[in-house]
Parts: sequence; C-alpha cells; structure tokens
Amino acid sequence: MKDKDIYSVKMRASRNVDGVDKHISGAEKIVDKDDIAACVGALVSRGLNHEKGNADFLNIKLEHVKEEIMYLDALPVTTIDVETWQDGHKEILKFLNEMNLRNASKILEFIDETYSMRGAMLLDVNILERLEEDQSRGIRATYMDAARDNNEVLSVEKNHYMEAIVLATKVSYCPGMVGEICISDDPGYVTGYVASKECGYRRITKMKESGSENGGRIFLFDSTKASISEAIDYLQNKKVLVRNVKPLNFKEKKDPMQVLKSVTDSMKENNLYRTMKTLETKEGVHIKIDGKEYVLMASNSYLDITAHPKMIQKCKEVLDKYGVGSGGSRLTTGNMDLHEELERKIAKFKNTENAILFNTGYVANLATISAIMKNGGVIYSDELNHASIIDGCRLSKAKIVVYKHNDMEDLKNKIEANPSDFSMAVSDAVFSMDGDILNLPEFVRICKDHGVLSMIDEAHATGVIGKTGHGIVEHFNNTVSPDIIMGTLSKAVGGEGGFVAGNNILIDYLRNTARGFIFSTSLPLVTVASDIAGLEIIESEPVLVERLHENVKYFCDYMSDNGYAINSETAIIPIIIGDEKKAMEASEILMENGFFVSAIRYPTVAKKRARLRIAIMSSHTKEELKRAADILLGILVSA
Repeated sequence: MKDKDIYSVKMRASRNVDGVDKHISGAEKIVDKDDIAACVGALVSRGLNHEKGNADFLNIKLEHVKEEIMYLDALPVTTIDVETWQDGHKEILKFLNEMNLRNASKILEFIDETYSMRGAMLLDVNILERLEEDQSRGIRATYMDAARDNNEVLSVEKNHYMEAIVLATKVSYCPGMVGEICISDDPGYVTGYVASKECGYRRITKMKESGSENGGRIFLFDSTKASISEAIDYLQNKKVLVRNVKPLNFKEKKDPMQVLKSVTDSMKENNLYRTMKTLETKEGVHIKIDGKEYVLMASNSYLDITAHPKMIQKCKEVLDKYGVGSGGSRLTTGNMDLHEELERKIAKFKNTENAILFNTGYVANLATISAIMKNGGVIYSDELNHASIIDGCRLSKAKIVVYKHNDMEDLKNKIEANPSDFSMAVSDAVFSMDGDILNLPEFVRICKDHGVLSMIDEAHATGVIGKTGHGIVEHFNNTVSPDIIMGTLSKAVGGEGGFVAGNNILIDYLRNTARGFIFSTSLPLVTVASDIAGLEIIESEPVLVERLHENVKYFCDYMSDNGYAINSETAIIPIIIGDEKKAMEASEILMENGFFVSAIRYPTVAKKRARLRIAIMSSHTKEELKRAADILLGILVSA
C-alpha cells in the first residue's frame, strides 16, 4: 500500500421505516487507487444484501488521504468462552474492575442507551457523564483499516472479528481512552468484546441473545488525562492502519527446533530425560563405563551368550564366506540359504509349521499386527503390552479394545461386548516391565471359544521360561499353543532380529503382505549366523537356562528373607519406587556401588510407577546377587 496513492472508501446503507431512516450497514476501507473500483463494487453489494433487510438508500464516500498515516500494531487477542449472555456481562464487569474503575455496575447500565445509536457513547468514567455532542448519533471512529502487504489481496467481505480488531486498536490509542465495550447489533452475531491498551482485545463469545438487534458501543474516557476535543478529533479524523491483524484461528509460527527443545527441557524438569551410558567392553555380566567396572543387572541378554565362543566362531565363518551386507530385501536379491535355515530352526524351536524373519522384534510386531488387521475388525490388547504391540495396533485399521492386565475374565467380557467377525487378541508372554507371565491356557481357550486369533509376544520368554528355555508354551507343559508366536533374537538368544512363528497359511500371508518384511533389506548373514548359533547354544547347553532359573530364585528368596517380599518366574524383577526422581537416585546409588541397574520411568511405565528393573543373567554369581540385594535393601529401608 503506497501512502501517496491511498483513498478512504466509506459505505453507509439505510432503509426508511415509517418515515425514519434506519441504519442497515456501514463499512470503510483504506485502499490503493488501483483497488477503488473493486472496493466500491463489493461494498455496494454488501450494503444491498444484509440480514437486517434491503436498503433503499446507499451512500459511497470516496476521499483522497493526504494526511500522515499512523501505523499501530493490533492488540493481542484472548477468547473467553461463556455459555450465556449473562455470563458475558459478568466478564465485562470483571474487565472494568481490573481497570479499577469506580461504579463498574453503573457503567454497564449505560449499554442499553447505545442500542439506537449509529455511533458510540463517549462516557467519562470519573463522573459517569456522556460527552457526545449529538447523543442520538454518538461518536464515530473513522478512517481506519488493516494494513496490507503489497502482495496481499484486498477483501471487503464482512468479518466481524477482523473489523473489530482494527476499531478496538485505534480506539485504545486515543488520548485519554481507558477502554471500550462493544456488542454487535447484527442479529446473527452474538460475540462482543472489551478492549484496552493494557488488557488487549478480549473476545467474549456471548454478549446477547441470538436474533437480537440490540447492540452498542461505549468508549471509556478519562477526562483528567486528555481533553474531549483532542479525543474526538483523534477518533473522527486520525488516519490509522493497523498492522499484524491476524485471522481468528491464526497461530504464530514457532521455531521447530525450539519446540523440540521445549519437550526435552520439560523432560529434564520432570526427571524423565534419558541419557545413554557408553559401554567400553562386550555386553556381559561385567562391563566397563568411563574406565570403571560394573556388574550389569539391566541387560536383556539373560543367558549372557553374546560373546559365547560358538557364537563368535560361527560369525567368523559366515563373515569370511558371505561378507557383511545382504544387498536387498528378501523378495528381491536379499534371500539367502542362511535366512531360510534360521527360519527352519525357529519353527522347530517353537514347534510350529513355519516361521518368518524380521529385522527387529519391534518391526515384527508392527508389520504382523498391521498386516493381519489391515481391513478392520477388533484387536483386544492387554493394557500393559509392549510399545511395539501398541504401535502395531495403531497402524492397523482395527478398533482397539484394551482389557485389564492379565485379567482373562475382563478379556472375555470385552470380546463379548465388542463382537467382530474378524478379530485378534494380543499379549506379551512375559511382560517386560513387571516380569509376570500371561495366563496362556485361559487366553487361548477364550480366543478359541470366541473365534478370535490369538497372538503372543515372546521377546522376554524365549530362552528364559520353560524347563529348557523354549518359552511360554513349554512353561505350560506344551498343552496349549496360540495361533501366532512372535519373538526376538536380540535378548536371550544373543543376536539380532525378530520373528513370527505359526502355520504355513499365516507365514505365507505375512511374506506377501507384511510391509516391514517386504520393504526391508534383509538381515546381514553375519547377524543371521549369530541367531543360528544362539538357538543351537540354548538347545545344546540347557545348563544355562537352569542357572538362570536358580539365580532368579536365589535373588528373590534372599530379598524376601530379609524383609522385601518378591517373587518371579522370569529374569525380570521390578522394584517399584514410585517417584521418578527417587528412582533415578536409587539407580545412582547402585552405580556408585558398582552395579548398573536401570531406572524405568514414564512413558515406559505409568507416571508415579517408576521402578528399578532388575534383570538377572545366568552368569551372575551368588555373591554378586547377594551384594546387589543388600544395597537394594538399604535403599528401600531408607526410603
């Protein structure tokens, strides 16, 4: 907008009712010379088409603006939602009281006198006296508009909010003006506002009843701060363009990196921020961090075979023969004999017809659940399921019904209350943060009785439970098996990858539909070699599983005998602390005494359910377990 070539365009429309001109509509714009024709045409159309009725008189006034223009920044906006117009008027009183105005209630009573006026009432707030020369017409604040950029398209459509912001901003800068009250006289617009330079622009969502033409405006003036003539001259003659008038739904753009930083800052304040400790040795029961040795009691490598001689030898052989990368997905060029050998070993280990290999356990859950349930249906999910299960459910198009943790009666009730012709129930076999075991026989029975697919996640069960570490099916004496067995090779097995085991129909379906399988480069064969070796070690050295079971029992018995009753049939033993900060402090005490135990906090577990997650390994000595238990008992007693 060029200051030298701008014009004021005003429109006033009225209708004669019983010999009296009744105001219908009014508007004004400050525009470039090139926009005059379009502006006039649009304002004429606006004046002739109004919800108050058809105008029979319309006036357009065009004026070249030669005076210096005052640029103002728009008042900051807040919205106050109210249910009734009476509540809206209470907000007006609150506004008046915030400004320390005497007789706030009496000021509000003046609003009724404005309903028949075209202009605004100019009210002296000190003596409650009206200051307009023509009290039937009132004071008109004119010569104002929103400033526009050179490339911004002119719009003259009625926008109560945008026009009100412009008016309120100009009025707030008037000499001696302390505030403004406004109720629209348009029948279909019930929102009004109060405004001042100090309080900004406060939108009050309901100021009158819908359909009412009653509306008016009061300019709140303090005659001790400026002369009346000075104020009126500003309101009626000062040319003002208001900058930064934003749409009602406008949100200020934020620096994306600052948004991210604010999240991590908040995590730090709430003791939820995570940092990584760098191990300088192999993953095993004894590790070194920053040159100091620790006993590791936080690892998922429950059998401590990641550096087993057979594992290392197998990997060396395969590395020499095949190299490192696989070069493609399994369905293109990345399928090799060792991939298929591993899948056969997994199927045999889990006593199923077939198996399919994924790059991680997380991907296995995401890909499997989303592929099976991609056409909808219902998924019944335990409330404490792992994040990968939860995310797989979310990726599917199924309805998700959460049942109470390991509560088979609630599972049954949820299935019956949410029937579907295609559905799946999914649960951890061993729950990763609590260490408890799924009631598999009841889980499978309920699913079969209701025609529901049953799926379990054996990430923390494979190599851990069952007499020889074959998992939850063996734990329940091989009497029952679910439809879908998912697991990982990165925990007790000591390698990397995820898998799903089941019948041939299931595996054939996943090979052709599971996106995490189809579109992922296959696992490198050196990793596959570690997985094969890990399964072979578990099969050939059952003593490892026996030692793990013995260590779990020893640790639980020692803690219970010394005043802290715990029991676990798995390698996971949670020590519930509750408060996130105290859990972190407990972890640090253990670190100071040579034991690495992780503090688990929200969102991994619920807020105020922070804990120490003890992870037992088969290679822990009884002396190490006793020392760790003694330190823990000291922490728990002092807490």
